[in-house]
Amino acid sequence: MPVFHNLYSRSQLKPKIVHIGFGAFHRAHQALFADELAQISQSDWGYCEISLLGGDKLIENLRQQNHIFTVVEKGVNGPSIKTVGSVCESLHLKLDGHEKIIEKIAAPETCIVSITITEKGYGIDLHSERLDTNNPFIKIDLDNFNKPKSAIGCIVQGLKRRMERNLTPISVMSCDNMPENGRKTQNAIVDFAQIVDPQLALWIQDHIAFPSTMVDRIVPALSEEAQAEIDSLVGEHEPCGIICEPFRQWVIEDNFAAGRPEWEKVGVELVNDVLPYEEMKLRMLNGSHSFLAYLGYLAGYEHISDCMQDSEFKQAAYNLMMAEQAPTLSIGQQVDLQAYAQSLIERYSNPNIKHRTWQIAMDGSQKLPQRMLESVSWHITHQSEYPYLALAIAAWIKYVGGVDEKGQRIDVRDPKAEELYNRFHSCNNEVARVRTLLDIPAIFGSELPAEYQFVDAVTQAYQRVELIGAKRAVSELIKATQNSERPQRF
Repeated sequence: MPVFHNLYSRSQLKPKIVHIGFGAFHRAHQALFADELAQISQSDWGYCEISLLGGDKLIENLRQQNHIFTVVEKGVNGPSIKTVGSVCESLHLKLDGHEKIIEKIAAPETCIVSITITEKGYGIDLHSERLDTNNPFIKIDLDNFNKPKSAIGCIVQGLKRRMERNLTPISVMSCDNMPENGRKTQNAIVDFAQIVDPQLALWIQDHIAFPSTMVDRIVPALSEEAQAEIDSLVGEHEPCGIICEPFRQWVIEDNFAAGRPEWEKVGVELVNDVLPYEEMKLRMLNGSHSFLAYLGYLAGYEHISDCMQDSEFKQAAYNLMMAEQAPTLSIGQQVDLQAYAQSLIERYSNPNIKHRTWQIAMDGSQKLPQRMLESVSWHITHQSEYPYLALAIAAWIKYVGGVDEKGQRIDVRDPKAEELYNRFHSCNNEVARVRTLLDIPAIFGSELPAEYQFVDAVTQAYQRVELIGAKRAVSELIKATQNSERPQRF
């Protein structure tokens, strides 16, 4: 078990934050901030971790370690080892049942429910931005509200008990990669409550705060190689440890119903409006990540850092950020976007962070709208070109077809994987293939597929990927744009 030697007594902590989604990112981000705050203050803000789907072995291991775990930050100059003790307790649906989870959300000492469940976990239609009542998990919970299995269902049931017991209102804080994630979380929860109890929906609207956030830290999924490295650094097997990059950022809308930790003491930015920061990160970082994930995977690159060893992929990622994503942002003079793009290239190039292109490529149907398609709509409105975005979307179409350039099967992980595969393989020519993939309203809406210029740009890009492969398609695009006003240096 990791040895806890931090500068505070864990007995001072109370599980005032209930966190749903005890994954790699949360361990390396929110939990670490809470630990560092406790080290420099008398903070009593601790976590109760909740896992709903999978991860039962991880929770068992966490309990065996007295809820202590290790974060290894790996920069270019080597690792830094941190022991995190901010977690007080944990619950798992399989191990502990619905009742304990709902009661924890309803507990008087709970002040914040925070969430990291990825975009697909909210059951939101990404275009209407309302609850998708056809989502399988949402449908099950609406039919069996007393035993919810989704995060949204559990939170609504917990809030219902708080209302019935006249307890203090709380805050529900999403930490997932969605623009205006607070508003979208509120939509999902209020829509669910409206169906099961209209009075509850009104109470939630009047009493519960939904602050938006922007989170940033590269935290690769744990590989066997990374696990072995953690064990070597710790000196024993550490099944709850995680490796991440040194960089981290957290921007939070300062809107809480029952208090909050003094996060600003450990570098968190508390602001009135998070949206400009969310858009910047989603489009420049996450958008370029997806660009590299699909094209890099097809080109045979296993990790983002491998892509950065290819000077043309590095240049293409920078060009995408500065020429096609930066102009769409509303952040203005608050951030030097060129310096931001340069910092992203440096982070991607860190050889000690093995972030797999396959991992980033997951759940593309949930990620494309906010990472790329909103930017495409901006360019269409402003009558400007977007060849890098078009190429990325084309590469996604090739990827979800499930077969790479060498004829090898791709393990596509996506909530719409079956539909994507069936649509792709129902067509016997490239033009029809692009058309049928773009005609998915839940991903592309109704306006983009009706834009001839957009469909043509993606079709031509897809034909290039099929004809010459992803690597050459990137190379040719750089040559085609090098004499334009697009940035060519970083």
